[in-house]
Amino acid sequence: MKNKQTYLLRASIALVLFIILGYTVKFYPETLVTFDEAIQTAVRGSLPASATSFFSGITVLGNTLTFVLMLLVLVAFIYFVKKWKMEAIFLGVTGALSGLLIVGSKYLYGRARPSLEHLVSAHGFSFPSGHATGSMMIYGFMLIIAHQRIKSKGLRILVEALIALLIALIGLSRIYVGVHYPTDVLGGFILGFACLNIIYPFYDQKRFEARFQGKQK
Repeated sequence: MKNKQTYLLRASIALVLFIILGYTVKFYPETLVTFDEAIQTAVRGSLPASATSFFSGITVLGNTLTFVLMLLVLVAFIYFVKKWKMEAIFLGVTGALSGLLIVGSKYLYGRARPSLEHLVSAHGFSFPSGHATGSMMIYGFMLIIAHQRIKSKGLRILVEALIALLIALIGLSRIYVGVHYPTDVLGGFILGFACLNIIYPFYDQKRFEARFQGKQK
C-alpha cells in the first residue's frame, strides 16, 4: 500500500476544500447561484418521463433504509461466510461513521433545500447531500474490497467501473429529482472521499496484520 501520509494528505486537501465550500454555502450562498442553476438546468432539462423513472429508482439506492439493510446483509455475509473479518468490521464502521457525519454536517450548515419541484420526498437540510456522502463512503469501500478480493482482472475492472458509475448516478439523481443543489452533491462527494482516505490506511494495516497472524484469509 502507499505510504499512510499520502492518504492523509489527500484527506486533508479534500477536507480543506469541503470547509471552503461549506463556508461559502453558509455565508455567501449568492455566489453559488449561477453555478448551481446552470447545472440544474442542464441535468433536469424538461423532466422526461423515462429519465424521471430512471433517476427516481437510482436515488433509492442511496436511501438510509437501503444502506442499513444492505450493510446488515453484507457485513454478516462477509464476516461469517467469507471470513473476511477486517473487511466486515471496517465496512460497518464506515457505514456508521457516514451516518454521523451526514447528520452533523447538515445541522452545522443548515442549508434549505432547492425551491424546485421535488420529484421524491426529502426532509431536513440540504448541504451536504447525504446520498452523495453515503454513496462515496459505503459504495466506495465496497469498491476497495472488490479491488482487493476479485482475482479476475477483467471482472475486477468491470465491478469497479459499475460501482463508480453507481456512485456518480446517485449523486446526479439528487440533482435531477430536485432535492439538492449541485454544490450539495459536490460537497458530499468531497467529504466522503476525505473520510475514505482517512479510513483506508488503518483498515489496510489491520487487514494485513490479521492475515499475517492467520486470523483471516
